[in-house]
Amino acid sequence: MSDNHLGDLPPVGEVDHTASLSVHIGSLYINDEYSDVSLIVEGIRLPGHKVILAARSEYFRALLFGGMRESQQTEIELKGTSLTAFKALLKYVYTGHLILGNRKEELILDILGLAHKYGFEELEHSISEYLKAILNIKNVCMIYDMASLYHLVSLADVCCSFIDRHALDIINHESFLMLSAAALKEMISRDSFCAPEVDIFKAVCEWTQHNSSVEARDILAAIRLPLMTLPDLLNVVRPTGLVHPDTILDAIKAKTESRDMDLKYRGYLMPEENVASPKHGAQVLHGELRSSLLDGDVQNYDMERGFTRHPIDDNNGQGILVKLGMQCIVNHMRMLLWDKDVRSYSYYIEVSMDQEDWIRVVDNTRYLCRSWQNLYFNTRVVRYIRIVGTHNTVNRVFHVVSFECMFTNQQFALEQGLIVPSANVATIKASACVIEGVSRSRNALINGDTENYDWDSGYTCHQLGSGAIVVQLSQPYLLDSMRLLLWDCDDRSYSFYIEVSTDQQNWHLVADRKDQECRSWQTVYFQKQPVVFIRIVGTHNTANEVFHCVHFECPAQVPLSSDAVSSPESETVESEDQITDETSKSWLVTSAKTSESSHSFV
Repeated sequence: MSDNHLGDLPPVGEVDHTASLSVHIGSLYINDEYSDVSLIVEGIRLPGHKVILAARSEYFRALLFGGMRESQQTEIELKGTSLTAFKALLKYVYTGHLILGNRKEELILDILGLAHKYGFEELEHSISEYLKAILNIKNVCMIYDMASLYHLVSLADVCCSFIDRHALDIINHESFLMLSAAALKEMISRDSFCAPEVDIFKAVCEWTQHNSSVEARDILAAIRLPLMTLPDLLNVVRPTGLVHPDTILDAIKAKTESRDMDLKYRGYLMPEENVASPKHGAQVLHGELRSSLLDGDVQNYDMERGFTRHPIDDNNGQGILVKLGMQCIVNHMRMLLWDKDVRSYSYYIEVSMDQEDWIRVVDNTRYLCRSWQNLYFNTRVVRYIRIVGTHNTVNRVFHVVSFECMFTNQQFALEQGLIVPSANVATIKASACVIEGVSRSRNALINGDTENYDWDSGYTCHQLGSGAIVVQLSQPYLLDSMRLLLWDCDDRSYSFYIEVSTDQQNWHLVADRKDQECRSWQTVYFQKQPVVFIRIVGTHNTANEVFHCVHFECPAQVPLSSDAVSSPESETVESEDQITDETSKSWLVTSAKTSESSHSFV
C-alpha cells in the first residue's frame, strides 16, 4: 500500500508537536486562567500572562521585567491604543496567527502601528507585504503616510512607485486631502511625481483649505512654479494669495531667462526599463531606415539591413532623433554600433525637452568606438534624444543597429564625462577585441581563460622587432591600471612596454619594462587617463624571438591574495611622450592553416 499520506510526518527520531503547542498557548488568549497582569485598553481589561508577553516582545520584556514601575503593577494602562487593533495583535502574540484579508485597511494600519511600537518585526514585514499587494488609488495615500511615519523604507518605496505611475489620479482623489504635511511635501518634492504643475498646485490649494490649521509654506515651496505657463501663474496661482507676488515674479524671471534644460522638470521613473521602446510610445523622427533602431533586434543585421543611419557630412546636425513617449528620468543608454567589420565610429548624444535647448550628455567625438556602447551620465529628465555621428573609419555614414535608454540603479563612477570602471572592460562580453597579434583563436587574449594554455595554444604573440599586440576597447574608459599574464610554462622571462591611445594616432607610454626581466603576472599602475587602445610591445624573450601573452585585463583585477603579482613590482609611468604609430593596422589573427607550426612561436 502507498504511504503517501504519511509524507508530511517528521523524519524518524524527530518529534514535532508545534501545532498543538500553538493551540494550547493560544487557549490562554484573553483568559483569566493563570493571568498575572491586566492590560487596560480604552477602559477594557484584557487578562495577560507576563511570561508570554515578555517572551514574544522586547518592549513587554522591558516593561514587565525591566525594573520599571509597571513591573510592580498588576494592571497596566496602554494609552492611545485602539482596542480592536490591540486585540488582533494580542491574538497574534499568543498564536502567531493573524488573518488580514477580512479586515479594513484602517484597522490593518492600526495593527501595523502597534507591531512597529512593540517591536514585532516579522509581523511588521508581513503586513507591509500584504499592503503592497492591495495598493490602489483609494488607499495608497493612507498607506504611504503610515510607511513614512514609521520609516518602513520598502513599503514607502513601493507606494512611491505606485504614486509616481498614477500621480494625476491621486491628486484628484479625496484621500489626497488626508495626507500629513510631511508626507505631502515629500511626495510632491519628488522629481518622479509627474503631473502637470498647475494641477499639483490646485491639489495643494485644496489640501490647505481642508487642513487650514497646518502651516503650508514649506509645502507650497515644493511646487515648481517655473514649470507653469505664464497664464497659469497669473490667472491660477496669483488669485489664491498663497504665493507671494515676488515669488511669482521670480518664477517668471526663471522661466524666461533660464535655459530650458536648467528647469527642474518632473519625469516618469521606470527603473531598469527601456523607455526608448515602441511599447512606451517612443519613435524615431529623423534618420534613414528608422524602423530598425527601436525594434530590439540585435542579431539580424548585415551590410544592407537591420540598422538606422545618417550621412555624417550632410545632415544639418539632425543626426538620428528619437522622441520618447513621455518625459522620462534617465541616466543610462545602450547603443549597438554596426560591427560586422573592423570599422570604428565617433559620435555625440544630446538630450532635450523642447527640441530647442540641447544638452550634450555623451561626447565621444575625440574617440574611436565600436560595437556595444554602455553609456552613463548624470540623471536628467528627457523627452528627445539626438545621436549624431561625426566619424567613421571606413566611410562617411553613421550606422546604429539598436538603441536603449533607461534609468538604472546600478552604481557607476564618472570623471571627465567618462566611466571609471571597476570591473574588467577588456572582455569579449564588453565588446573589446584584439586587432593586432597572432593567435590560434581570435580574442584568446581577452576570453578570461587564465588556466588552459600550453606550448601550442591559449596565448597571443608577436615577433620581436615587428608588430605588437593591440587591444581595442569598445569605448573610452578612464583607466589607471591593467594586468597581463605572460606565458610561463617554462622559466623564460620577457621585457616589454605598454602604450595607450584614444585614436590610434597619439600614443602614451604607461609601462616601461624594457630593462626588466619579467615573468608570469604583471600589474601596471599609471596616471588616470582616457583609454581606447592598448598596445603591448615585447622587446626581449630569454628563450627565442617571440613575445607571448596569455591574458590581458583593465582595470587590473588584483586578487585578494597578492602572491601572483608580487614580482616584479608594479611601477607608475606618467610620461606624456607621444609615439606616432606609422605602421598600418591590420588583422594578424591566424588560424590552423598557417604554414609554420605554432611551436616555432614558442
